[in-house]
Amino acid sequence: MIRSPVVAGAFYERDPVSLTAQIEWCYKHSHGPRRLPKVGSGPRKVLGLVSPHAGYVYSGPVAAHGYALLARGGSVESVVVIGPNHTGMGSGVSVSPHQKWRTPLGDVEVDTELSNSIREACDILDSDELAHMREHSIEVQLPFLQHLFGSRFKLVAICMMLQDEKTSEEVGTALGRVLKGRDAVIIASTDFTHYEPQERARAKDEKAIGRILSLDWRGLLRAVESEGITMCGYGPVATMIRATLELGAKKGELLKYATSGDTAGPMPEVVGYGSLAILR
Repeated sequence: MIRSPVVAGAFYERDPVSLTAQIEWCYKHSHGPRRLPKVGSGPRKVLGLVSPHAGYVYSGPVAAHGYALLARGGSVESVVVIGPNHTGMGSGVSVSPHQKWRTPLGDVEVDTELSNSIREACDILDSDELAHMREHSIEVQLPFLQHLFGSRFKLVAICMMLQDEKTSEEVGTALGRVLKGRDAVIIASTDFTHYEPQERARAKDEKAIGRILSLDWRGLLRAVESEGITMCGYGPVATMIRATLELGAKKGELLKYATSGDTAGPMPEVVGYGSLAILR
């Protein structure tokens, strides 16, 4: 089965030449790294990334910071992308059963063996096509990865409708144990505060970012609830941190924070975007 793109032509360009140019625009943007990335030869220090998933004209320059850092460590064999479920379709927590995910830049092969191993290690994780059918949060990460690594990586796609502490711990623990000794990186796909005035969004997001930087995944979940932070992928981020702690994570690093009001121009209500790395 091939999972076809659902937000090409909306969140990012549909034409492959235009999409490549758009990704390079993100890197060169004043809120991006301001230069194109170079794929290095390692060693890789990145265990996990937090990356936004809005339209590239809004969040792409912020996302580019994480991918520029990832590039320095060289090609990666498997990339686990965890995204929230915006559609309400399908299983509560699910791994993609597809064989390939298609974007305008080509097909990304799914790491079926690794996907099955993760599912077998976690009782609450299902294999479900419906949850992934129209969900954009995982899809928008793939062109950035393809721009860097071409077809030299495989994908594990996990969609989380359930984002509570128990779910994050169970999936994160299983991920960490299965990924030990493997050449893999985990990307948690999320935007931060949605549709609030600029200063209020920044103030709320600073509290969430502080928890991520201290690798306090439980504290992140508490902050989201107590502060009313409308962060759509808090569960994927908590899961990623829990997994990377199993893999020896030592610290978090904020690469870039900006809002849609920064990247696309002033607006009365903004969405916050953060690019963060979890390092060994």
